[in-house]
Order: sequence, then C-alpha cells, then structure tokens
Amino acid sequence: MCVLLIEAFYGGSHKQLMDLLQEELQEDCVLYTLPAKKWHWRARTAALYFMQTVPMSPNYRILFASSVLNLAELTALRPDLGKLKKVLYFHENQLVYPVQKCQERDFQYGYNQILSCLVADVVVFNSAFNMESFLTSIGKFMKLIPDHRPKDLEQIIRPKCQVLYFPVRFPDVSRFMPEHKLAHFEKVIGVKRNGGAYQMVDLPGQQKCRALMKTSNAASRSGLCETQPRLHTTQQEGLPSALIAVARLNESEASESTNPCQEEDKQHLTFNLFNILSGQDYEQRPLHIVWPHRWEHDKGPETFFEVLLKLKEKDLPFHVSILGEAFSEIPDIFSEAKKVLGSSVLHWGYLPTKDDYFQALCMADVVISTAKHEFFGVAMVEAVYCGCYPLCPKALVYPEIFPAEYLYSTPEQLFKRLQNFCKRPDIVRKHLYKNWIKTFAGTLQGLVISICRDCWQIIYVCLTSWGIKLP
Repeated sequence: MCVLLIEAFYGGSHKQLMDLLQEELQEDCVLYTLPAKKWHWRARTAALYFMQTVPMSPNYRILFASSVLNLAELTALRPDLGKLKKVLYFHENQLVYPVQKCQERDFQYGYNQILSCLVADVVVFNSAFNMESFLTSIGKFMKLIPDHRPKDLEQIIRPKCQVLYFPVRFPDVSRFMPEHKLAHFEKVIGVKRNGGAYQMVDLPGQQKCRALMKTSNAASRSGLCETQPRLHTTQQEGLPSALIAVARLNESEASESTNPCQEEDKQHLTFNLFNILSGQDYEQRPLHIVWPHRWEHDKGPETFFEVLLKLKEKDLPFHVSILGEAFSEIPDIFSEAKKVLGSSVLHWGYLPTKDDYFQALCMADVVISTAKHEFFGVAMVEAVYCGCYPLCPKALVYPEIFPAEYLYSTPEQLFKRLQNFCKRPDIVRKHLYKNWIKTFAGTLQGLVISICRDCWQIIYVCLTSWGIKLP
C-alpha cells in the first residue's frame, strides 16, 4: 500500500478517476472515500472524517486526492500524512465557479483549494483552462480579504502545476450504433471489424500502432496508437503527449444507483430506442438532440431549453433526449420545458446503466453544451465518441478541446445551427470528422487514455522518482 488514495466526493468523474488508478496500481494502493452527496459539507468537513478513518501505516509513500479535500487541514490533523509526497488533482476550481448567490461562505471553498495547493507537492489540472483560470484568479480572489492580504501566491503555486487530461475509458459502442455511424466510426477511429471485435489499423500519416495488450477479468483492451499532431490550443504549449485508445469492455459498468428523482422514466429509453431502430427509414427521422449533463444551473439548462422552445415555436421537427443526473434541487425550467416539448421528448432522465447511456448517445445526432462552468467535459467527449456532432460554447475549456467549427458564440448562433440541422438532418448524419485524427484527436491529447504508464506520466513520474516500483 504505497499510494494512499483519498476522495471526499466519490461519484461521477471523481469516482472514475479513483477507480482507474486503483485498478492500475492494484495492491500498491488503498482507497478511502466519502459518498458523492452534500458537496459543500464534504469540502468543509472531510478532512476531519479522514483524520479518524485513515489508519496509520509506515507503508504510505504518496497521498493522492482531489481538490474537494482540504489537504492543509488533513495534514495538520495528521502529521504522519503530511510527510508523504502529496499529489492534488483538480477536476474543477472554486475561484471561477459560477454561483447563484454571493454569500460569505463561498469564499471558504476557493480559500481551501489555495491552501491545499500550498501544502501539495504536485498540483495536477484536467485542462489548461482549469489551471490558468485558477492561477490567474488567485490575486483577485485574495483581494476579498479586507486587510493583511498574503502576496505572491500564484508565483508560489505555479511551479508545482501540470496539466494531465482526464482519462476517459471508452467501451465498444459499435453494437449500439446505426449503420451510418458505424461506417464513420471505423474510418475515424482507425479500426476494422474482425468478427465481433475490432482491431486497430494504420491510417495515412499516422505512426504505426504500438500494441500494449493488458488483460484483466473485466476487460480486454485494444492497442494504443500514438498520434502525430500537437495539441490545438490557444492557451498553452507543451501539454502532455497524446495516446489515442479504443478500449473494448466486455461488460458495461453499472452506475452507483438510480436517481430517485428520475425513477419514473427509467423504462422510457428502451421503448423509444426500439421504435427508433424498427421504425421508418433513419434518413427520414427528425434530428435527434441529446443533452447529457447534470441538471444544475451551472450547465445552463435555461439557455438550452430556450433554444429548443424557439425551434418548437417555428414548428421545426426534432427529437430530444435529456440525460444526466439530477439532485435534490432541480431548476424549474426542466419541468416547464418537458410539458411544452411534449412529443418531441424521446427520453427524460438519468439512465441507470452505462449500456443504456451509451446506447442513447449512439442513437442521437447532435450533442449540445450550454454550460457556464466546464473545466473538461467528459459527457461531451463521450457523446462525440458515440458519433454525435458537438455544439459547444466558444468559451471555457471547449476551444482547447474542439475545433472552431463545433463552437458557437451566442444562443442565437446555436439556434441558427440547430435550425439548419432540423431542416437538413442529413448534414450531421453524413458528417465525417475529417480532422479527428489530424486535429480533433490531437486536441484530445492525454484524454482518451487507457491506463498505461506512458499516459499517466505525472503519477508514474512521481512513483518512480520517489523510489516506488511500478506494478
């Protein structure tokens, strides 16, 4: 147990990351978690909980935690953990998180993250946007202190910081794809059918694939291909090297639980997908729009539904699937929009299994983000992998990930794009991501990562430089 993994909010992408690390490190790590509920209370009190829960051990060498945890508090409460090499991973940062109401307690969350960075040895961000927005906001944020403000915190923290894109594990979704998407999938990802499985093939101008076979009880992973292009970003040069992977999972992973807020709709998807698959000719069906985000204000649902209702007012044909997880407080716009959209809705609510989720994405044509807060965007990347045409704000992390043709600047631009697609859905169905390998895959450098020591360079550099052997 050389590596101590601590996750104060064990759900969503936080859970995915810890599970992948735990799988790779195997017996060389131990994981301690808290459920993904009541985020604000986790940020306030998790350190005290882990102080009592994590047993002392002379075997720990590295502490790896997400920035939900107040690392400064934990290491003060547990001096033995303070002696470890500490790696802090930022899925998001609280300095630029959009809040509905400005309250005094809001300052504490960003302040906790700054303190955690000061005591960490390595600070890792899931995108350049996340890192730069955090570092460059420290000075302004600290001005909220009425007097005796600390100085030069950005200069102290920046040398510790690195970007490592979130590792996304992709299952084999070919069994869910309509034929037109399957043909694109084979061309774009660089695979060919070999019976019921896929194997990597060489693409023009691409380096020969380097097979890194690793077998486990859960999965048989495909080879990894190194891509030539550099990361397309306006924000930072010299980001992590790329490894583009197609990982075939023999068994889909079930999510933690079905959301009780959306329980009534859990059977809705299978019925509608059956109708889609067995009904009229696919080319004649209305445009199918999918929104796979959390049902919270920072994902901009008001903007999304306003655009859809405008399409509805103009009597334009489309279908929509609203996925993602809801929590105790759901914005009113969801129930209001569901009534107005009526028969245009194909599915409404959280999907309890990964199979259902990826099947819904594969049956959609366009995936939309209207986020006011996004530091990476796993849901958008998964949807694109499933053959959806992405439309994202020209802001936040999106210009770092997606080429310009997939970005919009205003809700009006989003409406016009969707209006054209509603009139001509064949445009997106025939669309081939011509730049996926040359540009788009290049923008996903370090993102479509199957666990291997070349990709998770920062973790393994830490392990090896600190004298710990890799498993």
